Amino acid sequence: MDSEEDMLDAHDMYSGEDDFYSDDYKDSDGDGDGDDDDDGEPDYGFVEEDADDSAMIASHRSQKNFSVLREEDILRHQRDAIERVSVVLSITQVEASILLRYFHWSVGKVHDEWFADEERVRNTVGILERPVVPPSVDTELTCGICFDPYPPEKIASVSCGHPFCTTCWTGYISTTINDGPGCLMLRCPDPSCLAAVGHDMVDKLASEEDKDKYNRYFLRSYIEDNRKMKWCPAPGCEYAIDFVAGSGNYDVSCLCSFSFCWNCTEEAHRPVDCSTVSKWILKNSAESENMNWILANSKPCPRCKRPIEKNQGCMHMTCTPPCKYEFCWLCLGAWMDHGERTGGFYACNRYEVAKQEGQYDETERRREMAKNSLERYTHYYERWASNQTSRQKAMTDLQQLQTHNLEKLSDKQCTPESQLKFILEAWLQIIECRRVLKWTYAYGYYLPDHEHAKRQFFEYLQGEAESGLERLHQCVEKDLLQFLNAEGPSKDFNDFRTKLAGLTSVTKNYFENLVKALENGLADVDSRAACSSKSTSSKSTGCSSKTRGKGKGSSRSGGS
Repeated sequence: MDSEEDMLDAHDMYSGEDDFYSDDYKDSDGDGDGDDDDDGEPDYGFVEEDADDSAMIASHRSQKNFSVLREEDILRHQRDAIERVSVVLSITQVEASILLRYFHWSVGKVHDEWFADEERVRNTVGILERPVVPPSVDTELTCGICFDPYPPEKIASVSCGHPFCTTCWTGYISTTINDGPGCLMLRCPDPSCLAAVGHDMVDKLASEEDKDKYNRYFLRSYIEDNRKMKWCPAPGCEYAIDFVAGSGNYDVSCLCSFSFCWNCTEEAHRPVDCSTVSKWILKNSAESENMNWILANSKPCPRCKRPIEKNQGCMHMTCTPPCKYEFCWLCLGAWMDHGERTGGFYACNRYEVAKQEGQYDETERRREMAKNSLERYTHYYERWASNQTSRQKAMTDLQQLQTHNLEKLSDKQCTPESQLKFILEAWLQIIECRRVLKWTYAYGYYLPDHEHAKRQFFEYLQGEAESGLERLHQCVEKDLLQFLNAEGPSKDFNDFRTKLAGLTSVTKNYFENLVKALENGLADVDSRAACSSKSTSSKSTGCSSKTRGKGKGSSRSGGS
């Protein structure tokens, strides 16, 4: 059974569907409410010009399938859940919080288990209905840890009733808190007792520093124990994401402007799947490419077997000390056996003869394969990294535009900033498209070579999208400068507006096609091939039928 909170929509959150290419995109501000433009200008679907810059990229996407939670939102959700469990089960809020932590903050799960078997849940979680040690009327009680006698006011216990002095309690609680988040499942110090230690004991006996640590663990447990929530993985970010599954799109954007994949927590990589991204990232960091480079660009010394790179034109190689072996780069034979009769310093007759006899075929084949593999990987990696660099530069340029250039352009062209949103839209489109284009190179690297039709279709779509993006990027980066540097209003500015808006729209369409095609696994190629096959078959059948018809007609004609 789903928990009650699973069936409730997050409220007062920054929520929505992370789909940049959605047709029903609505503009949203920090509170998640859409506002229509009042100035009569087209709504380009991006944040208002006075929005906080940290949320610019996060807010421009249409958002329906996730919510961004601040710390105060998490605390409110925690308090609401504790209050609901406390009221329904008629238990204290401390007991309710112990139950919720045990059942991973699922209110529905708590209710199901409690009403199915309350006694079992109490014993398992450690919420005892009756104390194990009955209350004592003695004027002095012995601490179960230090065994010193104390007056009752210096003794504390949880639901089990085991007596321990406040000093020992403080040390016990402090030690477990400093050991980590396990302190949230703290039990009675008595080894045979499973009674839970609640928040009230920590507030009563722990130091202020330990209280802060405990409260931080308590807060984080609400996110980390919940399968629907995750912390934003950006360094230093303390926002959390509440994700609603079902849309098929896992890319989410935090208010810190970092976009990531909910499924694998890597940076946002739509339309490439998580498996491809994982393989690509592993390949970028793996030693395999180093070994490929060594294999493709070096040869082992014939004596000590250390790999040697040829960095000069001559074939006369000398290994590094202490080996100092001198040999021929081509045939790996001793250099003392070489000279003018073997081809001199820049050739080797022995190698050519041995190669013709097939002695170097396997070695050369392996080296050639490694070289080709390295060149292919380098081709895709350089373009992947180049688009990442361009995207970061575009983000910097967008920030510069917002903080300085937009106001300057507004003054020089005598145009309100609200009517310059088409420039922001262009930059945001560039940033998003650079991200998509970057990951298409990882997709292309793992696209099987034997699927020639799919590769041709992919490269066509990628080329069209990249060409459109480059035109857009150049327009907004270079053409805009003439209006920023102009002395006054330019009559060409409206033409620039039309051109830039048009390029933005065209580029968006190119990338829509690319994204849809890759998300469908380039299935259009298979469907077109099937249609082509059916068409060919149909034509063949039609021709055969017509031929048979002609034959019959001839026969009838002859008979008459």
